[in-house]
Amino acid sequence: MTKLSVRHLLGIKNLNENDIQTILETATQFKEIINRPIKKVPSLRDITIANVFFENSTRTRLSFELAEKRLSADVVNFSASGSSVKKGETLLDTVNNILAMKVDMIVMRHSSPGAPHYLSSRIPANVVNAGDGTHEHPTQALLDAFSMREKIGDLTGKKIAIIGDITHSRVALSNIFCLQKLGAEVMVCGPSTLIPKYLGDLGVRIGHDVREALQWCDVANVLRIQLERQQIKYFPSLREYSLYFGINKDMLDELNKDIVLMHPGPINRGVELSSDAADSKHSIILDQVENGVAVRMAVLYLLAQQ
Repeated sequence: MTKLSVRHLLGIKNLNENDIQTILETATQFKEIINRPIKKVPSLRDITIANVFFENSTRTRLSFELAEKRLSADVVNFSASGSSVKKGETLLDTVNNILAMKVDMIVMRHSSPGAPHYLSSRIPANVVNAGDGTHEHPTQALLDAFSMREKIGDLTGKKIAIIGDITHSRVALSNIFCLQKLGAEVMVCGPSTLIPKYLGDLGVRIGHDVREALQWCDVANVLRIQLERQQIKYFPSLREYSLYFGINKDMLDELNKDIVLMHPGPINRGVELSSDAADSKHSIILDQVENGVAVRMAVLYLLAQQ
């Protein structure tokens, strides 16, 4: 297996196409392993990994923890809500205290964009960004690309629509970088208030009609409305958002082709996706969750070789 060109996974922007292909190919091998009766391999037996989460998480945290345990690493879980952070301890002091206990790798989620980058320049351990504010979520983009490739093959020339709250989504930016590096065409679709003005500079199409986006794309990656990050009202009501930008099964059935439906979770059923759409034959949402473990195993394994 080839090595990565980076010591840390801070964002897709820092990876080249070869890095992405290496991670996806390694993940294919790990997916085969996690579907065996005995799912563990001793690849990271002497490595200690700390999951340092300053924000709430279900899928990402469980997925990383499972990936680490499947690789036989020793795992330490840290949650800011019950820690000395509440007493005023800084991010750097918190992490240095964890590293003093001989931890080799940090998986971090933080509400401030750039927090993993700040940390990686000040500590000797490898850092994996598990989401930094509204900036990037690299492992989500990698597992999305892995899931798409598994379903529709090589992504060169494929059309991917990212639909929903683009402004507040870290998944959107990482997906755009990843998909473009793999040769796909990318479109973002949503209310104009939820699409950043600069996004056109990244070479993506911009649309505001969900039906047009669905007709154009091979894959629709639907994002939730991130109300917890919104300081002002970006649209009148969830009901109105659902009416104009929600996707239901009837809309999918009306298309003259089959498309793939994705969602990074958690789903707000009845807002961006109806239950019949989320559970339809078009949906690979649960495949994304399964693939997340294999992709994160690949990332941890490859970084540990650096």
